Amino acid sequence: MPDDNDLPIAYLADKPSPAPTADELRARIPGWGADADKADRPSVPREIFDPAASGAHWDFPERQRTSGDRERSIEHAMLTPVFGTSTPLRGVSGVIRRYAYSRFSEARAAHWLLLLGADRVDAVGSHVRSLASLRPDNPVTETGILSEPHLRPISSRFGRKRADLSHTWLDPIIVAGPWLIACGALVAVIRRLSRRS
Repeated sequence: MPDDNDLPIAYLADKPSPAPTADELRARIPGWGADADKADRPSVPREIFDPAASGAHWDFPERQRTSGDRERSIEHAMLTPVFGTSTPLRGVSGVIRRYAYSRFSEARAAHWLLLLGADRVDAVGSHVRSLASLRPDNPVTETGILSEPHLRPISSRFGRKRADLSHTWLDPIIVAGPWLIACGALVAVIRRLSRRS
């Protein structure tokens, strides 16, 4: 077992005491403290606090009007002065998003996993609404598969070191899979209803 002095500081539970001096850190870590001297920092002239130079005429920006309940992280005491309005909360996905923002910090994986789940719920809801409309989604044209034969599908993929080749085999499953499952479920329901009648 190595001695505690041989272990890297990052793996020790407590900070070393006394803390290493700036000279010790500079000797041990190449480049440490390169920005300590303000004369060596190219951004220093831009860091001078001069509100008149920015043209801002306020200490706190005028708040954007809200038209209902908005999601707000629990880390923030209030809603930010300006926020996005492109995707208002609605339905089951809105309930999931509200729960993610009201219950979990943005530093928690649960917060982001709930938001990802809400996106999936919203996507499924959009597909269901599309099927109920007069013009449902067309998975064939929306995937762009019809343009493939015209854009050199073989030569554009091989010998080019494309990063997406590793998951190309998954694309048909991810895109067509849910549609095939939905069609299969619909056929099963129709068969069951026809047997009953």
